[in-house]
Parts: sequence; structure tokens; C-alpha cells
Amino acid sequence: MATNSYDPQCVIKEVFSLYEKYGDEDYIGEPVSQLEHMSQAAALAQAEGFDDEVILAAFFHDIGHLCADDEDGTESMDGLGNVDHEQLGADYLLERGFSERVANLVQGHVIAKRYLTYKFPEYYNRLSDASKTTLNFQGGVMTESEAADFELNPDAELIIRLRYWDDMAKETHVPVDNIDHLKKIALAHLQQVNPVN
Repeated sequence: MATNSYDPQCVIKEVFSLYEKYGDEDYIGEPVSQLEHMSQAAALAQAEGFDDEVILAAFFHDIGHLCADDEDGTESMDGLGNVDHEQLGADYLLERGFSERVANLVQGHVIAKRYLTYKFPEYYNRLSDASKTTLNFQGGVMTESEAADFELNPDAELIIRLRYWDDMAKETHVPVDNIDHLKKIALAHLQQVNPVN
């Protein structure tokens, strides 16, 4: 991305406008909205003391559901969000100047669900009905060789942690009070990743 025309403020406005436009929509079969879900995931990451990149990844992990609503030809998972939303979200964030680490964590949260259902069969039983349905669209339970490959990822444990925040971030009546804070750390992140020469 050309730094001479790159404006982090404009990127923040564009990205967060997705939450303003689509954030109040139901979170694919769950009792919370898209915005409530992602706000809670970010708050969980922050409460556990993780760095800003991880907090941003937790907040943005499902942004592929939001940015895809503006594009044609995105395949739906029986009305439960978009197929490949993790890749759509990762690509969207990279194109707007977010770090590869943020994008890789966003991309990883679906992979982690597939891994956990392989490694811990009881994990499948803890998934919501909506999450069980989407698993079929996302490649299903991992094979042994896929799991072995995933375990080689240096961020595997962190990706799994993000998956657990994803599972936990479905509480009702939790106020969304961290958006201004998330905008600030997102702006600082973009300015660090894309310094103006």
C-alpha cells in the first residue's frame, strides 16, 4: 500500500462503519448481535492481558461476515454467515494495512474450531447449534494430518485461545462500551504498521 496516499484515519472510519451498518444484525443464530459478540471477544482478550494486535484480532475475527455483505457472489452457510468469512476478513484487513499477525489470527479462528473438534471430541458437544452447522461448511473435523500441521503453527495456542473467546462472547445484556478504545488502538496499530516516510 502506498504510504503517500495512505490515511489511517480514513481506514478506521471505513472499517468501523461496517459495524455501524451491520453490527446490530443478529449474530448468525446466537442471542447477541454481531457488534456485541465482537466487542465481548475483544474485552475477553484485553482482560487476559494480551497485546493490542491480539485484542484487535479478537474484535475483527468475524469481520468477514460484515465486509462480505457489500460484495456480490459470497456463498452463505444456510443463512448462518458467509462461507470462508475467516479468509474474507483476513484479506480485507491486510488490504487496509493491518498487520499479517492480526490477519493470521483472524483467519485462524475457524481452523481452531476444526482442530478442537478433532483433538477433543467433547468440544463438539459444547458448540452451539449454529456453530455445529457452520462447521460442516468450514471443512468439518480436522484429519490427523491436518491437526499435526496446525500444531506446528507458532501461534497455535493463541489461535485456540481466540477460538475460546469466540465461544464465550455470546452473553446477553453486556454493554458495548469499548468501541472508542478499539478505534484508538486500531489507529495506533495502523500508524505503526504503515509509517509515513
